Amino acid sequence: MSHTSDLLQVIKRPFSYKLSPLSIGVLLSLTTLVMPAQADSTATEENRSTAIVDTSAPIAALSKLSSLDNATPLTVNVPAIEQFTTSAGVPVRFVQTTALPIVDIDLRFNAGSARDSSIRKKGFGIANMTATMLTQGAKRLDETAFTRAVETLGINLSSRAYKDMFIVSLRSLSDDAHLLPAADLMTQMLTEPAFNDEVLARNKARLLVGLQQQKQDPSSLASVAFSQALYGDHPYAHPSVGTLETVPNIDKQQLIDFKNRYLVANNASLAITGNLTLAQAKKLAEDITTTLPSGQPAPELAEPKPLTQAKHVHIPFPSTQTTVLMGQLGSKRATNPKEQQQQTNFAIGNDVLAGGNFNARLMTEIRQNLGYTYGISGAMNPMLTRGPYQIGFSTRNDKARAAIDASLAVIQETLDNGLTSDEIRLTKDSLKNSFPMGFASNAGINGLLGMMNFYQLPNSYLDDYVNRIDQVQLADVNQTLRDTLQPDDFLIVTVGQVDPWKDKQAKK
Repeated sequence: MSHTSDLLQVIKRPFSYKLSPLSIGVLLSLTTLVMPAQADSTATEENRSTAIVDTSAPIAALSKLSSLDNATPLTVNVPAIEQFTTSAGVPVRFVQTTALPIVDIDLRFNAGSARDSSIRKKGFGIANMTATMLTQGAKRLDETAFTRAVETLGINLSSRAYKDMFIVSLRSLSDDAHLLPAADLMTQMLTEPAFNDEVLARNKARLLVGLQQQKQDPSSLASVAFSQALYGDHPYAHPSVGTLETVPNIDKQQLIDFKNRYLVANNASLAITGNLTLAQAKKLAEDITTTLPSGQPAPELAEPKPLTQAKHVHIPFPSTQTTVLMGQLGSKRATNPKEQQQQTNFAIGNDVLAGGNFNARLMTEIRQNLGYTYGISGAMNPMLTRGPYQIGFSTRNDKARAAIDASLAVIQETLDNGLTSDEIRLTKDSLKNSFPMGFASNAGINGLLGMMNFYQLPNSYLDDYVNRIDQVQLADVNQTLRDTLQPDDFLIVTVGQVDPWKDKQAKK
């Protein structure tokens, strides 16, 4: 999530295209690999010297592109969103799209792994295991029959648990012959999951192997240690998948209790995007939600407490490189216009400071000028309560302390002296011009609807996105960065062979 915008990376979604009536295409996202130009090894020293380019000079060719003078301002037409509530009380947002004969459904519950301990004390992994087993059989269909039904219909049906949300999603062809039985399978898995004991034992054994393998992955070790050190006793502190100590204790009754407590109508929201009329969408929403038990909304999560001083955590690991995660407690998802504007200000400022592109200040200094790493980036991850702000990179063991100090210096220099108007202008243009890509596919639109539903954002959230970017001012961005980031109090987690805080060679 490092491409900073307040739309959860929707601008990176691929464009959709029409499919043949007789087949379904696979939508692929293409990544362009940009390689630096290499000098000809046979060129003379004189020829190489003439190839040097002053990167601070304006690009002369741009002055010859007269077509740019006639470019019209970007006009963005966001999808028309219909809102209604089912008889079970579930709020629904619907966008009609007729380009493809498909329907995307996104059913979200306020029920992520942060609720694990409400089912069993330190029952880490219960939400994740519930999500895993929903698609592994129902009362009327065992695991094999359920899987065969999904494959016969050619649908995508999945469920997954994050820190603070539980998502059940469905993609199907929009004709009744496919969509109606697909919706029936979705309701079966939600209301009558099998939670077979033998399947549960197999899942636990497989998950334990994966958790053992994670101990050999420096990035995973750093991520787990960062969350534990940042959040302490807060529910966000533990891994969503559970731990080696807690997964063996998960049992069938805990999964049933989690489903009965959190996968209920009063704790749900629904998003539908596809080739349906409004009347069809309303009927589909009723079919999906009418069998859900009413239940109660999940209680609000407690707010985590920020660290009051710098904290360093080192995990010994036999590798030639050190993995570094640094950061602090960030912000929660903004739900009012003032806070949304502040988050947009920060998103643009952070894109200049720590975005994943090669123009970002951290990338320019730590990668290009100092050569400490191949890549460094940082991002805010707002959630129901305050999410983390993280900057991550890997570097040689003997350069870890120098790379950390240099990174902190870039951040502090940015806070002290501020960003420039040119940096802000380029980032604003980039975000505005790429914003329409979020509506290029059914999945992109439906992901936006699901996010807006979950955080109870108004439809104007999308309508005002470009306007919020236009309202960003240089002074406001610099002030927001200063108000948000405290590099002197950063939590810094390192995973590598050398402890950069103790090794004398590393300190040099």
